[in-house]
Amino acid sequence: MDASAAGSRGGPALRFLCPKISLLSPPSRSLLRWLVGAPRVLPPFTVAAVLRPTHGDHAAPDLPREADEIRGLLPRGFDIIGALLVGGGGSDADVTCALEQARVLRELLFGVAASHGLVGGHMDAATGEIRFVLSESGGTDSVEGSVVTWEDEPGRLLWEKGCLLRCQLPLKLPLYLRPDVNSGIEERFSSLIESTIAKLRDPHVSYLVEGPITSSESHHSIILRGDDLSFDSHTHGNSRKNNCTTSIVSCSEFFTEKRYNFSLTRENADAIAITVNQSASSLKPGTTPVVEYFPASAPASLRVIILKLDILCYTSIDFPVAAAVSELVIPGLADQMIVMKRIIASEITQQVQLCPFHFIPSGLHVPVTAIYNTRYGEIEERQSELRKELHIRLGLPLDRPLLRISNALTFGSMGKRKKSMPRSGSSLLREVHREIPSSGVSGGVMSLIDGSYEYYHYLHDGIDDNGWGCAYRSLQTIVSWYRLQQYSSIDVPSHREIQQVLVEIGDKDSSFIGSCEWIGAIELSFVLDKLLGVSCKVINVRSGDELPEKCRELARHFDTQGTPVMIGGGVLAYTLIGVDYNEASGDCAFLILDPHYTGTDDLKKIVNGGWCGWKKSVDSKGRSFFLKDKFYNLLLPQRPNMV
Repeated sequence: MDASAAGSRGGPALRFLCPKISLLSPPSRSLLRWLVGAPRVLPPFTVAAVLRPTHGDHAAPDLPREADEIRGLLPRGFDIIGALLVGGGGSDADVTCALEQARVLRELLFGVAASHGLVGGHMDAATGEIRFVLSESGGTDSVEGSVVTWEDEPGRLLWEKGCLLRCQLPLKLPLYLRPDVNSGIEERFSSLIESTIAKLRDPHVSYLVEGPITSSESHHSIILRGDDLSFDSHTHGNSRKNNCTTSIVSCSEFFTEKRYNFSLTRENADAIAITVNQSASSLKPGTTPVVEYFPASAPASLRVIILKLDILCYTSIDFPVAAAVSELVIPGLADQMIVMKRIIASEITQQVQLCPFHFIPSGLHVPVTAIYNTRYGEIEERQSELRKELHIRLGLPLDRPLLRISNALTFGSMGKRKKSMPRSGSSLLREVHREIPSSGVSGGVMSLIDGSYEYYHYLHDGIDDNGWGCAYRSLQTIVSWYRLQQYSSIDVPSHREIQQVLVEIGDKDSSFIGSCEWIGAIELSFVLDKLLGVSCKVINVRSGDELPEKCRELARHFDTQGTPVMIGGGVLAYTLIGVDYNEASGDCAFLILDPHYTGTDDLKKIVNGGWCGWKKSVDSKGRSFFLKDKFYNLLLPQRPNMV
């Protein structure tokens, strides 16, 4: 844990679970940062995540719009606990203003004043020092704090103390409209949503609560009824007992295995599943159902509004599950209905198909929810702009597709995959270099591939390409990188499909298809451009001896682009996935993924055999890895600038 002091007086501490760089980079048009905590679970004044305003100017955000969007983004259980100004003057008035902005935003989000403490502060953009004030229990008086700590293991604190609840609820809401009157549609829609929300609190509605399925294929489950719940929003954890044991069952009883598993993967999560049953009869025993008829005063048309609700909530593992349902799950469903109503009302004449997806993108430790209109494709302009705005709010890079549907969390045993099975469903080895020892370059700085890739080599897929297919295999590894980073959904092309592309663009004649002819860096660039729309940079060297002179440029490529590089010289091609470079001495090593391997996908055999490993241009015995008398082309695929 790193602690830094700011200010001269002692006082309460401010703890960050997110890295300091997340407050500063990437640059934002707003100086303000919303501080997100979890007062039910984490210690007071603990910041789990940082959000950036996206509406209003740099000093005065549009707080109502901010509240509307954050309501749909943050799972219930996470809360606004403060605001921080980054840069600017940092006067006492600035700090007080940040505190007041946080107080107003929090009230807009939840409709009541915060019952927990709030933070207002300023961060010096040059030094990173923070000065801040704290107001206890949402009061107006504040005290200056002095200590800021940055947690080394933020995920452990979050997920050893807390857990997720998930509720999916499909709804079909009947909206009756007069065909000749367009006015008042939004009001009738709002009334329909409000009545639907009220039904969730009906004492006759039941909630099935199920824990994740364990390795023994068993799980704990209970049924909660409306009478077991309390809807007093001002008092936490006071669900009615009524001598009902389900009211005092804590969330921890639904997790039989080790708790700290969630934060170890950004693809899969365990969550307590909540299922709403609205079909419970409200009739008393012995009574007869009655049908009532209310004739319409004028002709009306029926419009069925389809909502697919899917919410997450975060709470302490010791919190009673009945209280979690009444105080988090039901308000969370109401929040999502209100957010969806706002989106649908703006396109009431369109067939909007809204679907929530949950993510823990790289750089965050807390889940967020994005609601996408699946009527449009992911590359459609409106969807791209929505993702871009989310990236800005979350401080994510604008050249990484981190919030695409294929990156969404999966839940429970149905979503879990074997470690050898990536999202694409392939069983190929991935990230082979993670088992490689150091390069031996003294004082060197390693620059490596950024992201996942699959290892393609000779004889894969039942194709005997021994002696001619190394460049094809390097290309397949490169395409797999773009797939696994979600830049493309196309299948990794076969040798024949690669050859067909080269014939289609006029680079080869038709006899090339089905042949065993070599291809090189230039052909690879043509295929990447045609299939993926990816541009490439090509570096030429006259001899293998000159490759170390390109190490600085290659290091810059891996630091900024992070894509695999193809090296072709003579009749050999390799995939380069990193360099280790000492700028002062010029000493360097190349991390080579060798496509000439012909064995089985045995990681130990591949590593011990040197098929993936650090190579120097000339080793300690004077042997050259790269050929002195051959011309080399290096193909550097560029990372698309897209989200």
